Amino acid sequence: MKGMIFTEFMEMVEATWSLDMVDAIIADSRVASGGSYTSVGTYPHEEIIALVLALSQATGIATPELERTFGKHLFGRFALAYPRFFHGMDGGSFQFLSGIENVIHAEVRKLYPDAEPPTFEVEKGKFGLILTYYSPHPFSDLAWGLIEGCVAHFGEDIEVRSEAIHGQPGAQTRFILTRRG
Repeated sequence: MKGMIFTEFMEMVEATWSLDMVDAIIADSRVASGGSYTSVGTYPHEEIIALVLALSQATGIATPELERTFGKHLFGRFALAYPRFFHGMDGGSFQFLSGIENVIHAEVRKLYPDAEPPTFEVEKGKFGLILTYYSPHPFSDLAWGLIEGCVAHFGEDIEVRSEAIHGQPGAQTRFILTRRG
């Protein structure tokens, strides 16, 4: 997993709680890296899981809620760091999310050949969008938060629901986005 995910997580924890909380979750999680991350490095995905679990234990907030909160935060950071991906997005969230696989993840794979982003199947409907998330890593709640962050970024009134897909290897979730009103 790319180090930028780790550095952004640590920044969110520091901004939301404190630098002492960052130190505490690093100590409690006993991650092999010792919590020393660079944005361009690559680290085992198990370390972010351990850090989120340690934060959950320290705060009493359930890990799915923490992952969704982090996803929302992360989308905001992506929007600031990569404004070119938002240029000409007059179709809002649906247009942006429809291009996640062929535009965003294609660029990630080009820039970082060792990256393992999830894959998304996109189905467009008259009033909504269905995104089916596939990943060997258990980050469906993070993806949900990223989707919610996208909706918030574009200021749209869209309901986002999730349905776990069971019986398949890895993490698979269907996200159903429906325009309200």
